Amino acid sequence: MKAQIFKASALVAAATLASWSAYAQDEAPAEPAGPTPQEVAAQNMDELLGLVKQGQARASSENAAREQRFAQAKANQAAELKRAEQERENEERRSARLEKKFEDNELLIAAKQEQLKERLGTLSELFGHLTAATGDLASQMDVSMVSAEYPGREVFLKELIAKMSGSDRLPSVEEIERVWYEILREVKEQGSISRFSAEVATPSGELSQRDVVRVGAFNVIDTDGNYLAFSNNQLTELPRQPGGGFGSQASELADASGGLHQFGIDPTGPTGGSFLAAIIDSPTLAERWHQGGYVGYAITAVGAFAFLLAIYRVLVLTTVGAKVSSQLKSSKANPDNPLGRVLKIHEDAPNMDPETLELKMAEGVLRETPKLEAGLTLLKIIAAVAPLMGLLGTVTGMIITFQAITIFGAGDPKAMAGGISSALVTTVLGLLVAIPTVLLHTIVNGRAQRIIHVLNEQATGIVAEHAERGHSR
Repeated sequence: MKAQIFKASALVAAATLASWSAYAQDEAPAEPAGPTPQEVAAQNMDELLGLVKQGQARASSENAAREQRFAQAKANQAAELKRAEQERENEERRSARLEKKFEDNELLIAAKQEQLKERLGTLSELFGHLTAATGDLASQMDVSMVSAEYPGREVFLKELIAKMSGSDRLPSVEEIERVWYEILREVKEQGSISRFSAEVATPSGELSQRDVVRVGAFNVIDTDGNYLAFSNNQLTELPRQPGGGFGSQASELADASGGLHQFGIDPTGPTGGSFLAAIIDSPTLAERWHQGGYVGYAITAVGAFAFLLAIYRVLVLTTVGAKVSSQLKSSKANPDNPLGRVLKIHEDAPNMDPETLELKMAEGVLRETPKLEAGLTLLKIIAAVAPLMGLLGTVTGMIITFQAITIFGAGDPKAMAGGISSALVTTVLGLLVAIPTVLLHTIVNGRAQRIIHVLNEQATGIVAEHAERGHSR
């Protein structure tokens, strides 16, 4: 029984020492390896008490070390806190000094500005107007055609504006006089024509030195009569030149040395040349014709055929009419013309009875009529079909336009107007074919009907004359 109690006490002492050792390991540095209380076997109560005292002594030593470390850490934290508080006080004093200096500087700046205002007096308003005038002049010179001949003027003006924008520098009298001079020169050059040499860029981007002619502040042309655009201090040849005789007028002006010459001036040149752009963008007759597409080509082919047919029939009927007129003056029938062939019927059978002669003469006139009226029906059909072909082209073009609107939307009215305009070209072509064809049909039909009328008149006259001779007998 005593042995069991002793063993249980030893186990309790060992567990206590183990827990102290584990606690000490969490707070203290590792000790050299040695026998632990669990490894020591207590043989009696004295040894057990010795182990317990040993554990208590070790725990007391470790607790004292931990308390010393805690005290040292607390002292360090207090020192850091004191240092941070001292630094905050220093920064607060520095901030107060800076705020005081800033306020003093604001008062000084206000005093200096007031002093500058007093010294300027009425000149401040003058400099304000000068700044505004210089800004407007610089903006105008950026796009002015005059700057193509006198580059770099706007650089001085922009530097002067930057100078006057600051409150510590004032423009000199020479700079103010130069602004006045540039304004007067701009006004003068807007009403003059000047020839000079400049670098011109082609539509492909190549640069070449050319002699150019500047017409006021509106347009610049080269010696070949090409219109030039001016942007970003660079002259550029327009990729598409205006038609309608403007190019020949420009060439004539470029080659002239004096006198009055007709020339197309774009008054909106300094602001972008919108009038000239509208003329350039306007399609030519050939371009409008190509806008008609395949239907337009077919209408043109039909119209050309109708024109050639009508001209051919006019020439044929004119020749036949001349021969018929000669036959009217001759007493002998000539078979090279319709009237001669009709008269030859009576000449070959002069003793024919009136009824038979009338039928024979009517037959001869009917035989000649189809030859004289050849092509009239075809001209009439073409005159009726051409507008229908134009309408067909318009309908197909409108279908394509609305399909494009369905895909890309109707956000660009110009694109819609261009598509509708192209669709209506075929209608115009159809009318241009139909109207002349109707007129040509009328001319051809009139010439044919005159000849047929002569044939009927002469045939009726011969029958009447033959019947009168039969009654007189």
